[in-house]
This record gives sequence, structure tokens and C-alpha cells, in this order.
Amino acid sequence: MDKILRINMGPGAKPSYTTEPVGEFAGLGGRALTSTIIAKQVPPTCHALGEDNKLVIAPGLLGGTTGAMSGRVSVGCKSPLTGGIKEANAGGQPAQMIARLGYAAIVIEGKPSDDTLYRVRISADGVEILPDPDLKMKGNYDVVEKMKQAYGDKIACISIGQAGEMKLASSTVAFTDMEQRPARHAARGGVGAVMGSKGVKVIVIDDAGASMRSPKDPDKFKAANRAFVDGLKKHPVTGEGLPAYGTNVLTNVVNEAGGYPTYNFKTGRFKGASAISGEAQAEMMKARGGQPTHGCHRGCVIRCSGIWHDKDGHYLTKQPEYETVWAHGGNCGIDDLDVIAMLDRLDDDYGIDTIEMGATIGVAMDAGLAEFGDGQAAINLVHEVGKGTPLGRVLGSGAAVTGKVFGVERVPVVKNQALPAYDPRAVQGIGVTYATSTMGADHTAGYSVTANILGVGGTVDPLAPAGQVELSRNLQYATAAIDSTGMCLFIAFAVLDQPETFQALIDMINAFHGLELTADDVTALGKQVTKTERDFNAAAGFTNKDDRLPDYFKKEALAPHNVTFAVTDEELDQVFADL
Repeated sequence: MDKILRINMGPGAKPSYTTEPVGEFAGLGGRALTSTIIAKQVPPTCHALGEDNKLVIAPGLLGGTTGAMSGRVSVGCKSPLTGGIKEANAGGQPAQMIARLGYAAIVIEGKPSDDTLYRVRISADGVEILPDPDLKMKGNYDVVEKMKQAYGDKIACISIGQAGEMKLASSTVAFTDMEQRPARHAARGGVGAVMGSKGVKVIVIDDAGASMRSPKDPDKFKAANRAFVDGLKKHPVTGEGLPAYGTNVLTNVVNEAGGYPTYNFKTGRFKGASAISGEAQAEMMKARGGQPTHGCHRGCVIRCSGIWHDKDGHYLTKQPEYETVWAHGGNCGIDDLDVIAMLDRLDDDYGIDTIEMGATIGVAMDAGLAEFGDGQAAINLVHEVGKGTPLGRVLGSGAAVTGKVFGVERVPVVKNQALPAYDPRAVQGIGVTYATSTMGADHTAGYSVTANILGVGGTVDPLAPAGQVELSRNLQYATAAIDSTGMCLFIAFAVLDQPETFQALIDMINAFHGLELTADDVTALGKQVTKTERDFNAAAGFTNKDDRLPDYFKKEALAPHNVTFAVTDEELDQVFADL
């Protein structure tokens, strides 16, 4: 990966592209690369949908290799949802193929002077940028089928649905999985709207003729990869729980812990949790011929995803992830897995963040647009977004906008981004992450659930403020580094508990790139990425007052533990005091 592909979408002359050496960005991958490019080349105060913003798509440092778990991709931009810097992460096949074609990043810049839609094809022979009006207002599934008809079944696609075309702030960028289904999404922060603002509907990746990337020291890389996989397989979370039941194994766990946000964050337990749990999902998929375990990209050994079949045994969508099941399930009072799966399919096809959409529907239910527990009403609301009706555009703009339009006081957002599936009153470490992350409310930015609930990497009392700042800080730095390697975040379970597995990861990077990194160097990378992002946000106008949860989390006690969020503002201001 020694070059960067720049695609200039205008205005003025027709779209064009150039390639350039990776240059000053050498040694960076994934989130480190997307955030550094955005910080250096995007004015922090620009309009997120204007020509000065850029969309950066980057595989990680180990993308395109035989390294296990290394096929994740980062999508970066200034977010139209938060107004700050954004990195959204996804699985799927494109990351590995982009890396094998030699690109460290694809940078889409400029903006067309009209509403022409384009498809882009990237192959070993070069780049084509072609107008394609037939794709207008097509869903992601139809777009991928059209590209397969045009280019064959060995391609991968990066696309947007109707929500991205309409430049809605909850829109996603879809990445095709191993079966060429647009079921993996860089979902958070409205990255799809930025792609839509550039007039790009789909990017086709064709790596025919490209080779797997070769390590500097093949023998050491192979040995380190083997040790890394062994570590993942022997850990109870990555070797047992996730492979058996997927991410939704957390439903019963978090519900029992009293941290499962229910009815728009009103209580910490949902009486219908067992009906929508990972265990219930797995049993249903086995009966219907689906797959309760499946990798989101080649090289995945945890295999925590799945394939969902409907009541007739036909493919409908990927197996909904824990956050999706929560957002459209317990948060909205819905305990029907088939309804949740349909909502997941619609979100993926229209190109909508399932977390943001589920939180938005919860706010809409609080506003009286539908009753909690009404699955068909929830489906109808998502269709409004896909059709682009006035109501749909409000909902598609996210929970914060929806709350303002309908006069709802209790809106669960930080920096305008909806909180995910852990209530910060019962899981106080994740509350610190929600409040202080550069990304807005984001569980993946510093997954404090590890020590708060799962006993991974130590134990910190989830109901008390003590130790939460240090826990979140350390995990935010570690996550920024992991996101830069192209590794799946779930490797953190084994890495946190098994020093030898962490060392195996470092050994893989060193053997591949001919480096001598230490654990301290990895931490330093995470800190530098975080500082780069915080500096961008500060220049965009953010202050410590933006690093706060909504007031009601401090005032309203959450059942069943009857606790409020107790980490003080002064403590939140110390999270990044060492930067």
C-alpha cells in the first residue's frame, strides 16, 4: 500500500482521478490515516456537505494480508451529524481488495456542480468514473446487483442507499460481505451523506490480477499470526461466546446487569429480552437453515456475525447485531426477532445507521408518533425515511433533530449522535466514553463494558464513578490504535486478558513491516490519533461543554439499581489531561 488514490468530483470539469505516493502518511493505516488526512486537509469549520470536506476510505496496516481479523476498513470525514471529525468502521471484503491493489487510501474530494450520480470502478488497470443515472434512488441491494451484472461476481462494492443520496445525517456507507451482500456498514455519523454530497453512488473494487501483500519476514509473520489465532480461540469471549451466539450474546448479560436501555432509556431491564437474545437467535436460525455464525470478512476466526433467514427459509439480512437488536428491540419495546430483522434489512438497503434509527424511533415513540412495542409502526417509520417524505427526512436526520422537531426533552445523544446499547447510569465507564469520545456517543471508541460488566482486563464497579475515567481513557487510546491496524475491535477481549496475545499482534505488525514496535509505541499511536482528532474538534468549535451526557442521566435514577450517572464534569475534563 504505497499510494493514495484521489478522486476529484468537481466542480467545473468532469470528475477525474490521480494517484500519488503515500508520502508524509507512510506508516499510517485505517483510522490513523483517515483522521490524519482529514485533520491536515479539511478545514475544521467547513460545511460537512460542501466541496471542502473529503471522504477517506482506508484499510488498516495489515489489510490485504493473511493476518487473521485484519479486514476492517475506516471511513473518515467531517461528520454532518456531529460537526466534528468522524471515523466509521466496517467489515466486508473491500478493505482487503483495496490493499491488494496497492492503495493505502481512497480520497474523494470536491463536489459536482449538478445532481449527476456516478459509479467508480477501481481495478489493476486503473480507474473509471462514469455517470449512471439509472442508480438514482436505488437501494444498496439493487445497486450491488446492477454492478454484478456489469462487472461479474468477483467484485466488491462500496455504496450508498437512498438516505445517502438525500444527504441525511444518519446515512451509512455499505460494504459488501463475502456473499456480495451490502450488509456491512460504516454506519455512524452520516458518512453516507458525505459520499452522497460527492455524487458517488457506488465504488466497484476489482482486484483481479492483484496479489496478497507479502511480509518483510514471512516466517516470523506466520508464527506470530498462529500465536495470535491461538490466543483468540482460547479466550472465552472470542473463542466461545461470540462464535456460538454472535454479538447478541450480550442481550441477556446486559439485561441481567440492569444496563439494557429500555423504552428510550427509561429503565435498565426489558421483560422481553430473552425472546430477542443471541440464544434465541441461534435457535431460530438453526431451525430455519440460516447461519448463527459467520465471518464478516475473509480471515475472520471469531465469526460473530450470522445470516438471517425469514420464516420461509429465505435470506433476508445479516443476523442483526446486538446494538441493532437493542435499538429496534428493547429500546422501542419490540420483542419480535422477525420485526427486528426486517428493520435491519430496511436500514441496510436504505443505508441508515441502525443505532441512530432505533434511537430516533424511540424518541418518536416518546413523542406519540407510535406506541412502544408496535413493530409495524416502526417499519412504517423506516419506510418514511427511505421514501424521503418530510417526516422521513426529519427522522433520517437523527435523534437530536427529531427530538427538537417534536418537542421531546429526553433525547439520548452526545454531540448530536445517539447513545448505543448500554445505559451510562448502570455502566458508568461507557458513560465516560460516550461523553468524551471525539466521535460523539460511541461504545466502540472505548468499550468500558469489558471491565464494567464482563470482567475482561480487570474489574471496575459499573455502578460507581471510581476508576471509570482511567478505564475509558486507556481503552480509547487502545481502540484508536486497533482501528489503525485494520483489526476487528473484538480482538481486544483476548489482548486485554492475555499479554502473549497482545505481543503476538505487535509481532505480526513488526514482521510484516520490518519494524521494532513495542507496547508503548502502540499506546503512543493511539494517543496521537486521539490528539489529532481532539485538535480538529477544538478548531471546529468544540469545548469541554460538549463532553457531557444529557442532564437527565444525572437526575433520573435508573431501575433496577436506582442509580444516576455520578462521574462529575470535573472528572470528565481530566480524561485527556495527558494529551
